[in-house]
Amino acid sequence: MINFKNFLNEEQDPKAVEKISERLDSMLMNSEEVHYIAIQKKPAINLTPDCLVLTNKRIIIFRPKNLGLAMDLEDYIWRDVLSCHLKENIWGSEFTIQTIDGTVNKIDFLPKAQARKLYTMAQEQEEIQKEVRRQRDLEEKRAGAGRLVVSGPTGQSQTNTEQKQQDDPVAVLQKLKTLLDNQLISQEEYDAKKAEVLSRM
Repeated sequence: MINFKNFLNEEQDPKAVEKISERLDSMLMNSEEVHYIAIQKKPAINLTPDCLVLTNKRIIIFRPKNLGLAMDLEDYIWRDVLSCHLKENIWGSEFTIQTIDGTVNKIDFLPKAQARKLYTMAQEQEEIQKEVRRQRDLEEKRAGAGRLVVSGPTGQSQTNTEQKQQDDPVAVLQKLKTLLDNQLISQEEYDAKKAEVLSRM
């Protein structure tokens, strides 16, 4: 059970936070934790404000319809979020989400203090996801650099067996040089492995 009182730090509407907390209770994934709840505050009377929830796994937007009797729900897993933007206006702030596939979604009229907190937390998640993507790219490059294909005289591709590549010091040194050139290993690692290969010749 989510304790909605934990999310009233920036003057969120207690009734709106309580309603959202009740809905969240039944839809959180395993090990998913709510980090922040922001509530829209339009200048005019707004009985059913939009809400934005940040968890450790995703962003969830709640948009009440038909005086709160129905609810549109959109969520974005953090790994699919490319960037989040904040724009401060006279009557509150606009928080925009852009995904890797180009989808853009926004929620406006957020109180500035809440929007700033959202933005700070989103930036932290963006940094985490950038590092995850960087690690994935490195692994893919390493895997690609490990595939050595030798072209035969007839133009057909022939692949050496792993055993032959391991036994052939020239092939091993070429592979190490490729890894170094692609900055997948350091100069120190390259020098150590090169000395080890040369010592076996």
